[in-house]
Amino acid sequence: MNIDSIKNGIVIDHITAKKGMMIYELLNLDSLDASVALIKNVPSRKTGIKDIIKIDTEFEVNTDILGYVDPDITVNIIKDGKIVEKKSIELPQRLVNVIKCKNPRCITTTEQELEQIFTLSDPEKRVYRCLYCEAEAK
Repeated sequence: MNIDSIKNGIVIDHITAKKGMMIYELLNLDSLDASVALIKNVPSRKTGIKDIIKIDTEFEVNTDILGYVDPDITVNIIKDGKIVEKKSIELPQRLVNVIKCKNPRCITTTEQELEQIFTLSDPEKRVYRCLYCEAEAK
């Protein structure tokens, strides 16, 4: 398979295999008016296999989404065909409007205009809890 290199844009690399589509959807990449390549099951010396997303335009990536899905991701900023910046992603302490509370009794169910806010309660297990009702994110 041949996927062309990009001149200006972003490469989201080291995505845990099978998580690429989730990131594609959470970042709403289908709404971009640019070429986007989701490459699945790429051989990796480090992890065996990985996914990669290439975006052929400048794009402000929500690093909270990336950190929530997979904190081992790296984001490469490409200008004139060369990597000019490499960002490491970390597990975010707080998520705002990334995921929704599943608790039917949570205030966010009835008050639709409230932001969906989750805080990291257990970094080891990557557990997030709703700020309002403390329900665990699923």
